[in-house]
Amino acid sequence: MSNVISKISLYAVLVIGALLSIFPFYWMFVMATNHNSVINSVPPAYLPGPELVTNFQNVLSNIDFFGAIGNSLIVATISTIGVLFLCSLAGFAFAKYHFKGKNLLFGLLLITMMVPPQLGLIPQYYIITQLGWLNDLKAVIVPGLIDAFGIFWMRQYISSNVPDELLDSAKIDGCSRIRVYWNIAVPIILPAFATLAIIKFMYMWNDFLWPLVVLRDESVHTIQIALRGLIDAYVKDNGMILSGTFWATIPLVLIFLLFNRLFISSLTQGAVKS
Repeated sequence: MSNVISKISLYAVLVIGALLSIFPFYWMFVMATNHNSVINSVPPAYLPGPELVTNFQNVLSNIDFFGAIGNSLIVATISTIGVLFLCSLAGFAFAKYHFKGKNLLFGLLLITMMVPPQLGLIPQYYIITQLGWLNDLKAVIVPGLIDAFGIFWMRQYISSNVPDELLDSAKIDGCSRIRVYWNIAVPIILPAFATLAIIKFMYMWNDFLWPLVVLRDESVHTIQIALRGLIDAYVKDNGMILSGTFWATIPLVLIFLLFNRLFISSLTQGAVKS
């Protein structure tokens, strides 16, 4: 009887937690489907309204929504792929190879994670201007191709989930280092890839400050900068703003659903250990 009560209590807590997590997204959807007057009424609406299409049409009339979505997809996708490849290579080297100064380099890498990114804004901007990359998506993509947390995450995951004996066997069979990485390590660390992909994609998708600094032309605006254009100084249409925000969130939800199983696997049991 006590086990039944404990299970019921556990599931009740999980359901309540899930509802609390989903509620902000639901509330945003409700706001996106109602007129501004309904949103500002007291009490506010709690059910979806009939203005979803109208509000989204207002979004399209004020900003280049799909162009900004396309720019964000390009930036987030290329940056994520680059981080997965480069950080996994670096993490593999830190985890499985011994070279002079390895611990010092890894310690310096960890120190960079403690430095606020705002401190590097001015020197990074200077480098971008010298390269002539202002108003170019490369200004956002290239600095995002490497990530200190990504290297740390991959190093820790590879250390605990890729056995040295398996790598030694591959080397005895004549595999090169790059083949050992690609054919042996990569299939094992797919859950780590999924976790890092979700984190990096969300970070690049939601990044606002750096794209705002280097992407001034409206044709290269990412979605977060474009959404800022929905805020009028005199008339604030909350339904339109929340409509744009709601549709801009959909790609993040799809990415999470796509990698959800591998993400949970990496946080629980990881790959199969020998």
